[in-house]
Amino acid sequence: MRSLSARLLLSLSLLLLVFFGVTVAALTFVFRDLSERSLRDLLDVQVLALISASDVDASGRFNPPSGVLDTRYSTPGSGLYAEIRDSHANVRWRSPSALGTGIEFGAPVGRGQRLYRVLRLANGSDVVAVSAGYRWEIAPHVAEDFEFSVASSLAPSRAQLARFRGQLFAWFGALAALLVVSLALLLRRVLEPLRRVADEIRAVDAGERSALSADYPSELAGVTQGLNALLKSERLRVERYRNTLGNLAHSLKTPLAVMRSFLGEEPAAAGRSRILDEQIERIDSIVQYQLKRSVTFGTATLGQSGVAIMPVLNDLRVSLLRVYRDKDLVIRVECPPTIEFVGDRGDLMELLGNLLDNACKYCRATVRVEARFAAEATPSRFTLLVEDDGPGVPAEARQRILDRGVRVDESTAGQGLGLSIARDIVAQYGGELRVAESTLGGARFDLTLPGRPTRSAANQ
Repeated sequence: MRSLSARLLLSLSLLLLVFFGVTVAALTFVFRDLSERSLRDLLDVQVLALISASDVDASGRFNPPSGVLDTRYSTPGSGLYAEIRDSHANVRWRSPSALGTGIEFGAPVGRGQRLYRVLRLANGSDVVAVSAGYRWEIAPHVAEDFEFSVASSLAPSRAQLARFRGQLFAWFGALAALLVVSLALLLRRVLEPLRRVADEIRAVDAGERSALSADYPSELAGVTQGLNALLKSERLRVERYRNTLGNLAHSLKTPLAVMRSFLGEEPAAAGRSRILDEQIERIDSIVQYQLKRSVTFGTATLGQSGVAIMPVLNDLRVSLLRVYRDKDLVIRVECPPTIEFVGDRGDLMELLGNLLDNACKYCRATVRVEARFAAEATPSRFTLLVEDDGPGVPAEARQRILDRGVRVDESTAGQGLGLSIARDIVAQYGGELRVAESTLGGARFDLTLPGRPTRSAANQ
């Protein structure tokens, strides 16, 4: 989850869920406790009413309670039950409402004792009962112990508790939803400057704006001002690079033209003149490529035509064999003619030229180049391998050697720029460049670049 608003709302929802859950549980406990206390007080009143309505004559015969009792005692299964037992646990009277319920009040209690308990009826419902022991004076100086028991159904109390809990959940749920919606609206307003920053950064990236606005809250003013300063510095740096490359290209054009005209006028061996003319043409192509790249570097490559890999590798092979003619070099090229690079030909020449030149410079006698599609299922990418039989690159320097200006072997001429340029070009096309150990004993460079089969191969 990347949205700060969504994270905050989710966290708040979880906190509200825990808080309201604990609150509902606490209020339910308090309500249940109050209900139980109220029910016990009601049972105590019923016991006193039962005692008041009862009578024992002089002969010790117990007279049933009079009709002043609650009418529910007369209705079977009404939910209010009563029973009177003597000290020998004999039932002297039981309310008509207890008929068919199977209620048993349990062991008798002693005189002066009071016992509350939950009993279960034959139909599975629960009742709360109270049993109290009293001494009844039958005649002067003659008394007998009786136990008065009253029970009331728990169904109404539990139904009331369920309604109360449901109302709590409904009210707290509505309150939580209201709080979350209110916070979401508040966050939308508070985080609006951040969304505006993101929109303006996307506009800058798309070239629709040159800088961010200045009217931001004080908390974001430092960030936007820093971004504007960074954008301005980057534009100046890019402009300086473009001017430098443009000046370099302009400065080299004239000497190249003079050299070309001189070769055309002065008599020279036909082979040497042709070779020099080819190299001057290549230098001119490199200058034009660098001039174009200074303006278009980093742009997308969509819609570009494919460049066949095999001819480029063959041209570079011929040129490098001439450059390193003092070495007894063997450059093996293993590349199907059906692979095309999707990108700029100049970028491909620059990339392969730097890697092959590096391999020829450090090899002993053999350089091997292999190109193939990454996999049958992904023909939109191809891999290219450049390896040599030189001393190789130490494992601890394989990542560092791709940095600009870094050289492992200081005894060989160079500025340490070729591999960093190759890495930048590969990154520009979303590819990968890895350094490993070659099966020939030296260094191996593995590349992954966008590619496709040639049209003739695709139609087969």
